[in-house]
Amino acid sequence: MIASAAGMAAHANAEMVSTPVAYEIGGQAYEGMLVYDDSVDDKRPGLLMVPNWMGVTEGAVEKAQRVGGSEYIVFVADMYGKDIRPQNADEAGKAAGSVRADRAMMRDRVNAALDVFKAQADGVSLDVDNIAAIGFCFGGGTVLELARSGTPVQGVVSFHGNLDTPDPENAKAIRTPVLVLHGADDPYVPQEQVQAFQEEMRNAGVDWQLNSYGGAVHSFTDPTAKMPGKAEYNPVVAERAFGAMHRFLAESMDK
Repeated sequence: MIASAAGMAAHANAEMVSTPVAYEIGGQAYEGMLVYDDSVDDKRPGLLMVPNWMGVTEGAVEKAQRVGGSEYIVFVADMYGKDIRPQNADEAGKAAGSVRADRAMMRDRVNAALDVFKAQADGVSLDVDNIAAIGFCFGGGTVLELARSGTPVQGVVSFHGNLDTPDPENAKAIRTPVLVLHGADDPYVPQEQVQAFQEEMRNAGVDWQLNSYGGAVHSFTDPTAKMPGKAEYNPVVAERAFGAMHRFLAESMDK
């Protein structure tokens, strides 16, 4: 599936490259995707991207291409393992649920993906000292756990992600600016969770921002999301959110 996506991208834009990257965590096989514009030779900052609960898909690669453009090198992290590729919402829910239920494992996997990404600097012009992390839905919650693990990246951006954590005290380990882009009417991230997150950030003294978009629900950046009132694409809000991300990264990264 991914190979065909890379092929389509090559026809549409000859400079964009999407390359599978195999790696292991604890003896288990994983496979992420390295996405970048091959026509740019200059060293560029990196974005570790954790996709939504469907994992490493054609859609995730296409989103990485759009987000990264010629400005960033993007690594799409595999949070499940190479042999786990959900085909529907039920399978995705089980895969994501198993990872969310074990935050230590979640942190281990996302940190391992970051290490693998940095190792790609041997083959691409990646600035390993200038990497941020972004995530969507399940991925948004994952990059927040990356921050809570104390990993020093340049910034973390969560798009319509879960904000809960088993231990709010972990936020005291955060060493990076945090931006949360939230749908104000997201039924999967209720106001109580938003308030708890804000208190968590305040109590830990984190450099944080939260943009709450009126009229937006879950998955507002996902063109395939078509569950009115629950998970639904909102192109206007998506454009605003990506604009906020770029402004945040311009401020937090050394470019």
